[in-house]
Amino acid sequence: VQLQASGGGLVQAGGSLRLSCAASGRATRPYGMGWFRQAPGKERENVADISWRENPTYVDSVKGRFSISRDNVKNVLYLQMNGLKPEDTAVYYCALANKPWTTVRAIDEYGYWGQGTLVTVSS
Repeated sequence: VQLQASGGGLVQAGGSLRLSCAASGRATRPYGMGWFRQAPGKERENVADISWRENPTYVDSVKGRFSISRDNVKNVLYLQMNGLKPEDTAVYYCALANKPWTTVRAIDEYGYWGQGTLVTVSS
């Protein structure tokens, strides 16, 4: 299984970006997927998840600004980011759960990771 994240870049505060994560080697529909981010000097943070039932969850700091979605035909995960803030600056990683037909409840239940895409938000 390979995950390829893309869509990062430099954007001004208040702007928008859409991240994509293309999966290959496995159909993603039965698996939970998520987006994480890691800023310099900080721990990896779970930004958003979407279950195999397509139920989304978000960390409080991005609620109302970010939207996670998935296309199970194309095997692509998305993260639409609006109203970006300088504190959103980080490397963003996508992840795929280990087990199908289960709800992911901990980071160690994600077994596959993309390479990361850098998002930089200038003030």
